[in-house]
Amino acid sequence: MAQCAWPKDDERMQAYHDTEWCRPSRDERYLFEMLCLEGAQAGLSWQIVLSKRDSYKDAFRNFDIDYCADLTDEALAGIKENYGVIKHGGKLESVRTNARAVKAIQSEFTGFADYLWSFTGGKAVINEWQSDEQVPAQSELSVKLSKDLKKRGFKFVGPVTAYSFLQAVGMVDDHLITCPCHTGNRK
Repeated sequence: MAQCAWPKDDERMQAYHDTEWCRPSRDERYLFEMLCLEGAQAGLSWQIVLSKRDSYKDAFRNFDIDYCADLTDEALAGIKENYGVIKHGGKLESVRTNARAVKAIQSEFTGFADYLWSFTGGKAVINEWQSDEQVPAQSELSVKLSKDLKKRGFKFVGPVTAYSFLQAVGMVDDHLITCPCHTGNRK
């Protein structure tokens, strides 16, 4: 079976592809982590973000939503200075902004996961792509999610980022139909 080509020969990318990408998650902390990491990727490669993931986890206490929501400007400046994260100030501030938005959603809905999964009726969208070229950069679903997230105050959640997020948390399965990791091929 031919698997997805995008991880290439990078071990970290391959491990992420094999064990996380397009695997459905309803874990609130993980959903927040992936939203932050996908936002950090904007304009960069996923390979760069994955290489800094451990530093992000250290800096943001494993993406503890309450901790991130309470970060001060001084704490964010310290993270920028002292951790191996992407140094873009707006992206770092978005972790705090988005944590606060997640908390608002958690108080409005039964949870962040329930809010997100409501966009797909609680079920993953399972695509059957034959080649990497068929996989879109965005979709109607990602445009709709992006628009609603922005309305709720989220940052770095454009339609392309939202689509990558949907893939990351398994709300969309974009593994090639021939990939052993595709939902239909997993045992």
